[in-house]
This record gives sequence, structure tokens and C-alpha cells, in this order.
Amino acid sequence: MDTLKRWHEIIEQGNPELLDDILAEDCVFFSPVVHTPQQGKALTRLYLSGAMHVLNKDFRYVKEVVSPEHAVLEFVCDVDGIIVNGVDIMSFDEEGKIREFKVMVRPLKAINMVHAGMREMLERLSA
Repeated sequence: MDTLKRWHEIIEQGNPELLDDILAEDCVFFSPVVHTPQQGKALTRLYLSGAMHVLNKDFRYVKEVVSPEHAVLEFVCDVDGIIVNGVDIMSFDEEGKIREFKVMVRPLKAINMVHAGMREMLERLSA
């Protein structure tokens, strides 16, 4: 499975329902604003779905560093006039599925905006 290629297709389509194909059951999500790791496929899918809604305006990857076990993808997008810059760090299991997904964001103003937007979106998605 070419997980990274599939990830890019999911982002381009904006369809988080396709995430189940590439997430490992025991996937762990590390948020830039929540201090505890989010355990499991369902929570990882929830957070990634929320992020796809919050960071959707002109979201694009500008750099990639990839090995068979890991990928680091730098992204930029605009959220309400604030340029958000960050990285998605993925680790893959032996089947090629994402077993760990970590997001880091800068600058602080962007983190605060993403935090507020994600809180609102996660409440809507969880309802």
C-alpha cells in the first residue's frame, strides 16, 4: 500500500471518510494543543477530520522528507488571514498503515486559532 500517495489523495478530495483505509487500528494522534496522546483509529480519524475542516483554505504541502518508516510533511494554509505553518509527522507500521500521527504548528497566534477552531469542530463532529 502506498499510504503517502493515498494520504495526498484524501487531502485533495477533502474526504476524511477514506482515512480508515490508511490508519492502523492502534494509531496514536499527537495534537499540537492537547497534551495527552489520542489513542486509537476512531480518535485519530476524528482529529484528522476536524483538521481537514479547520485548515481547508488553500492548505498545501510545501516540503516532504520520506523514508519507508516515516514521513515529515511541512504545510501552510491561511486561517482568517493568519498564515499557519506546520508539520505532519507520520510513522508507518509493517503493513504501511499510519500508526502514529503528530502535528506541530507555528506561530503561537496560529496555534491559538487552530485550537479554537478544532474545539468547535470536534464538538460538532462528536455530536
